[in-house]
Amino acid sequence: MTEQQYNAKRLFLMSCIALVTTAMTFAIRARLENVWGGGFGLSSSQIALAMAPAFWGFTLAQFIGGPLVDLIGMKRFVRIAFFLHAIGIVVTILAGGFWTLFIGTLFIGVGNGSIEAGCNPLVATIFPDAKTKMLNRFHVWFPGGIFIGGLASYLIMDKMAWDWPILVGTLIIPLVIYGVLMFGQKFPKTERVEMGVSYGDMWKAILKPVFLIMLFAMLLSAATELTTGQRISSLLEGTGTAPILVLAFINGIMAIGRLFAGPIVHRLKTTGMLMFSAIVSMIGLILMSYLDGTVSTYLAAAVFAIGICFFWPTMLGFVSEKIPESGALGLSIFGGAGMLSTSIFLPISGLFTDAGASGQEILRYTAVLPAVLIIIFAVLFTTMRRQEKKVIA
Repeated sequence: MTEQQYNAKRLFLMSCIALVTTAMTFAIRARLENVWGGGFGLSSSQIALAMAPAFWGFTLAQFIGGPLVDLIGMKRFVRIAFFLHAIGIVVTILAGGFWTLFIGTLFIGVGNGSIEAGCNPLVATIFPDAKTKMLNRFHVWFPGGIFIGGLASYLIMDKMAWDWPILVGTLIIPLVIYGVLMFGQKFPKTERVEMGVSYGDMWKAILKPVFLIMLFAMLLSAATELTTGQRISSLLEGTGTAPILVLAFINGIMAIGRLFAGPIVHRLKTTGMLMFSAIVSMIGLILMSYLDGTVSTYLAAAVFAIGICFFWPTMLGFVSEKIPESGALGLSIFGGAGMLSTSIFLPISGLFTDAGASGQEILRYTAVLPAVLIIIFAVLFTTMRRQEKKVIA
């Protein structure tokens, strides 16, 4: 499909606003963790279970959607996401206890996964010569949306003292915007279809050793970023800061970093960026686990933000660049695995809290995840550099 048959700029803008909707749900849930716990009489582990569908619902949409995107089209997935988001937002606004929170979160989670299933291959397709760069720019709006949601949470809940359903209702704004940008637009075919790669070859691609190794790495990198962000209110409780503002600060730094990812990708290459991210995110978690006070906490959070900044989009860029024959399926499996890992680690984190572990102790335990990633990415970086030298020779 040629440029004249679809509006690439409008589709990219639509994708970005849709991701803002997705990201705002994370910030809003993070702010309301303690509010829902007290208001509905739920324990930390019950709240974690109620929030878990945001992650495994996302995973469900990714794993089901990945093999189907090429067959039914990216446009249908974005439409599905729109309606699921709408239902989930309304149910959450009307929630009165565990099960309504669970159901509303499930619809939103599946909607979020449908956005990723449709928009990641869309961005890779309309920018075939700059995949990692443009996937980073697209994913600017995940931290960007969390930044927006974090500020909205602080203003509505902490400054204006309005009821929490009003905060959830702010999600309707980006929902309507991306709906308007989407309806009536033509979408391209996926890159895998355009390349002429068979459906069977796509499935074979996801069984390659490098794919499976990086898939395991995705589990750890996503948990490092998202479990920490989702439980920020309780993890930083007692540090003398407003945790939701720390979350907004972290994601503001991430958004800026992803916006200017192009030169960094060119200099460090994909594997170099990933190794850098693992080292710095581990240092950031350790610093946050020991430092108290406003200034120290924000400095530690800045280090952590720089570390996790490039994780998610660069992992997607890696699979899209190095294993393009995996197509939309490969991208969806990576995205789904990332959220699945968070749905596993989130309840575990909640159990640590219920057992009496402090938030800073939990941050210390979380630092083990990027420590493992350092080893994986160091081996991968060394192996790929060796292969590149052989090709040049």
